[in-house]
Amino acid sequence: MGTLEIRELEAFLVLAEELHFGRAGERLFVSQSRVSQLLKSLEARIGAPLVERTSRRVRLTPLGQTFLSSLRPAYEALRATVEETRAAARGTGGVLRIGFQGTIDDQLAGAVALFEERRPACAVEVAEIALSDPFGPVRRQEVDCAVVLLPVAEDDLVLGPVFSRQLRVLALPARHPYASRASLSVEELADVRLIGVRGDAPDYWRHAQAPRRTPDGRPIPAGPLVNTLQEGLSLAAAGRGAMLLCRSSAEYHGSGRSSLAFVPVEGLPGSLLGLVLRRASSSPQARAFAQALAETLTEPPHGLRPSRKDAGSPGTSPLTVTP
Repeated sequence: MGTLEIRELEAFLVLAEELHFGRAGERLFVSQSRVSQLLKSLEARIGAPLVERTSRRVRLTPLGQTFLSSLRPAYEALRATVEETRAAARGTGGVLRIGFQGTIDDQLAGAVALFEERRPACAVEVAEIALSDPFGPVRRQEVDCAVVLLPVAEDDLVLGPVFSRQLRVLALPARHPYASRASLSVEELADVRLIGVRGDAPDYWRHAQAPRRTPDGRPIPAGPLVNTLQEGLSLAAAGRGAMLLCRSSAEYHGSGRSSLAFVPVEGLPGSLLGLVLRRASSSPQARAFAQALAETLTEPPHGLRPSRKDAGSPGTSPLTVTP
């Protein structure tokens, strides 16, 4: 097999999330051709293709999917071990690993800055979490805490500060009849095929991101299932369905996409983000970050201590943080 190259594995992991060589290169700070070169080298070591690429799309082969499911946790464990050992060698205050879905907005960035000010000896790492696996990285201890889309109703997790309430937007193909509308009613979702989320997320969470019925009971046709937001937007652009997302994600991911239109949906509950931690073994760093996040929020107080109705999280108690 030859010497295993970590850079090849990193390129594969990022490409598996982006399904686009250009965007993968941007995240890795290398050229698109370099990503292709790294992938070809990895495939040569393995002896079979991991990715199918045409002029129109990029997707994992069945072998690539299997490889990804085994590689991701192993890679995260290796990286965590290296970082923890580096921190111990420096004599620092450890590492705080924060997972997130969507984008890092001003509130989250402000909380990170406040945490770093209070704990300058603690290194902070942020890692994007797949849309299809909102709670897995916390459970597997790949991250210490995670900012995820609500609702959260997991007995082994604690829900901390809730924030970033936003209007939900429908991503549509630019040629769709609704693409030129200023807004849509929630009942008009029954006229589109709604792209959903596959993976390990529980049903209540997946149905919140892609409802199956309108408030009046009209069935919403189910579209294809995806693992990542980028995959969903690519399918929407190709006319395979429409996808719900929050306004900030639409603004961030929709920039430069002439093949998509983003139309606000009226009458649909807004999206909310919440910080989740392990109930039994949350780290002191994670609890300190939850405190910093609560202090930086600009929403009304009920956003800091969500009721079960606000958070959509029966069975999950809010986090009580002590300084």
